[in-house]
Amino acid sequence: MQHDTLSDALSSINNAARQDRTHAKVSPTSNLIKNVLLKLQEEEYIGVFELIEDGKGGKFKVEVESALNKCEPIKPNFFVGSDEYTKWAKRYLPAQGFGKIIVTTPEGVLTHDEAVEKNVGGKLLGYVY
Repeated sequence: MQHDTLSDALSSINNAARQDRTHAKVSPTSNLIKNVLLKLQEEEYIGVFELIEDGKGGKFKVEVESALNKCEPIKPNFFVGSDEYTKWAKRYLPAQGFGKIIVTTPEGVLTHDEAVEKNVGGKLLGYVY
């Protein structure tokens, strides 16, 4: 029984990267996971991904890039204001300007840099570098 599908998805991608595999399978699917994968693809941490329908909620087949060092969820999901992203980036990212925190906001799924630029707060989902 899965309780947090986003955590499972990010952990699957992280495990595949650590084992030098080229692909990871993420199941089940959801719109939130799809939007997070699109953001990771936009930031070039993963390659293409495709939806595979299996009649049980579907799976994403994700191409893992070599640029990915770590991809993990943030637990618990903290709510942060638009002026607090620097504090959280210092906590989760190894260096300034290296890596991204993934945030869900009223504007959609964004990186912390985009959220600061748009001046919106949100809920921390995970980080990647």
